[in-house]
Amino acid sequence: MIILFLASGLFLGWSLGANDAANVFGSAVGSKMVTFRKAALIASIFVILGAVIQGAGASDTLGKLGSVNAIGGSFTVALAAGVTVYLMTKFAMPVSTTQAIVGAIIGWNLFTGNPTGSRALFQIVSTWISGPLLGAVFSIVLYIILKRIKRNSSVHLVQFESYIRTGLILAGAFGAYSLGANNIANVVGVFIPAFNLKPLDLGVFSLSSSQQLFLLGSMAIAAGILTYSKRVMEQVGNNIVQLSSEAALVVVLAQGLVLFIFSSSGFSSLVERTGLPPVPMVPVSGTQVAIGSIIGIGLYKGAGNINFRILGQIATGWALTPLFSGILAFFSLFFVKNIFSIDVGRKTNGILDPAIQNIQPVQSDPRISEVMHYLIPGLLVAGVSAVILFYFLERKRKKEFRVSEEKFWKNLK
Repeated sequence: MIILFLASGLFLGWSLGANDAANVFGSAVGSKMVTFRKAALIASIFVILGAVIQGAGASDTLGKLGSVNAIGGSFTVALAAGVTVYLMTKFAMPVSTTQAIVGAIIGWNLFTGNPTGSRALFQIVSTWISGPLLGAVFSIVLYIILKRIKRNSSVHLVQFESYIRTGLILAGAFGAYSLGANNIANVVGVFIPAFNLKPLDLGVFSLSSSQQLFLLGSMAIAAGILTYSKRVMEQVGNNIVQLSSEAALVVVLAQGLVLFIFSSSGFSSLVERTGLPPVPMVPVSGTQVAIGSIIGIGLYKGAGNINFRILGQIATGWALTPLFSGILAFFSLFFVKNIFSIDVGRKTNGILDPAIQNIQPVQSDPRISEVMHYLIPGLLVAGVSAVILFYFLERKRKKEFRVSEEKFWKNLK
């Protein structure tokens, strides 16, 4: 039953991958420096690594916004957010998955009578402003540095473009890692308080209960990237402002840096040791950061380069996303509870943070852990096999294209 309930979280992960891959490689694909297939494959691999290795920090903060303490509630909240993101994606609008899940959690709080964690809400909402601003600042600074390196180096233009392409791949891998580390909280964060799984020992390493959820969620993100992200990727990469190869590299790197900052507990501790307030571990909207980075480049080059019509459409999506997701979650919870008689959560006596911290997860059926013991290794083997197959098919396709091109020129002569 728990696996069935997780389906909505996996759907949300798929929607996130379909929408938010544009944040990582949209500018690179839009500038024609990296093919969509290569970008999708790299993003899929590194988003999984980031989620499993570094996904816990942002999930903790999201839990303080509202601890969904029943699996039925977790299912409904994730489903409402997933449907919202999917509908926005259908209209090629790069919306914020963070806003969707925040709106859905607030809808759950209203339905169950739980208070919304004001501090967590402030931290998250503040990043909807600071995230794009940081992205814009980072992109301008990095762009200036890159232009100076290009001007002062004696590297041939063709060789420089080759370096840029390599840089885009590396920056994209880093950006995908940061996306997984930061945004996996949006996908499975609402499930963590609801139940617990036994640690899964895979021999070389073991996965905790939350890491098992992170792995499943990140694989759903990867599926979304591979199957449905091309359209939004082109929207972000080409339609807001025309990007050069240097600007594309800068946008990808700036977005990765901002997401990494808000998901790295090590960096937060380092900042705190200097006497400054620690950086909050919150799920940041990668979409907003990426678009802020693109706008930063556009402003540096001159505001005339920015397509404000497309920008207005995106801003409208940002405003509608949490509102629509919250309303959808509220009415869906009513439907699930009263029609199907499924427990969607309970009130925690009006005391938010202590109650959240003391909620004991529902112990899962031991058979679920046994299923996970076989399911996760099977998925890993299937994923690796798919990557190897993809690699050889891509080599074959390139070889056939090269042969056909040679025949064309030979016949033309």
